[in-house]
Amino acid sequence: MWLPIPPDEIEGLPEGPDYRFWDGGEDFPADPADCAFYVVPYMKPGAVGVRPLPLMRSVRVVQTLSAGTDHVEPGLAHLPPGVRLCNARGVHETSTAELTLALILASLRGIPDFVRAQDKGEWRGGFRPALADRNVLIVGYGSIGAAIEDRLVPFELARVARVARSARTTERGPVHPLTELPALLPEADVVVLSTPLTEATRHLVDAGFLARMKDGALLVNVARGAVVDTEALLTELESGRITAALDVTDPEPLPAGHPLWRAPGVLVSPHVGGPTSAFLPRAERLLVDQLRRFVNQEELGNVILVTGAESP
Repeated sequence: MWLPIPPDEIEGLPEGPDYRFWDGGEDFPADPADCAFYVVPYMKPGAVGVRPLPLMRSVRVVQTLSAGTDHVEPGLAHLPPGVRLCNARGVHETSTAELTLALILASLRGIPDFVRAQDKGEWRGGFRPALADRNVLIVGYGSIGAAIEDRLVPFELARVARVARSARTTERGPVHPLTELPALLPEADVVVLSTPLTEATRHLVDAGFLARMKDGALLVNVARGAVVDTEALLTELESGRITAALDVTDPEPLPAGHPLWRAPGVLVSPHVGGPTSAFLPRAERLLVDQLRRFVNQEELGNVILVTGAESP
């Protein structure tokens, strides 16, 4: 079992397996051909995480510590049939939802402007939009989207609309299918992106999507950078028609001199939705539970797909 956290630091690991620590270093901790359960190093470039996969002839489970799995999926073609790919559902909801609220409030209330004014010793007052009485649209209503709504509830919103791949009903109200996005966008003051990156969502936020957003609306992306067409977003930002708060960008990391850095009305954070003090205890609980299930030959949680089979 390859773990990106030192095994002796994880309380409750099931006894029996041979645990090896590997966090993406040049040297592998053992022969990859003998690895049965591979936990992908966290916050490493995609090429690092997939590097041992072609050599993992015995692997049965690939477990990410991220909510998204798009960085690992290109390497799955090298694996034998029946390998389960699992994501980190339950690990990042708290931290990502916190950052989402921080980005919304900072953008609406003008916190970046206050910081710049403080650096110059200037007192700049004035009215700013509140989150209260606004319509919020959450695009990607999985566990992270639901956690974001949980934290929106106390802010006296006018409405929360929810969108996912397919329609369903929740305790909080209906979830609309993606096909209804064009009708929902013009009503939203804040549009939050928390959808996985798939072929269906790549550049979901294109020129047409952005054109349907109302004047003065805020786009918040805590999903993946490629969900947004960067050039189309830049066109809208430079016109001053909408604003944006981006924890993820395309390209990423955002290179020095990129137009997004200086675009008006944009707040950029460097993909920090997940890495907080809340990460490690939740990641360790997930690994202990998944490894216990694996050792006891029980059904795993968070299975995204199985190689050689249809996705669940």
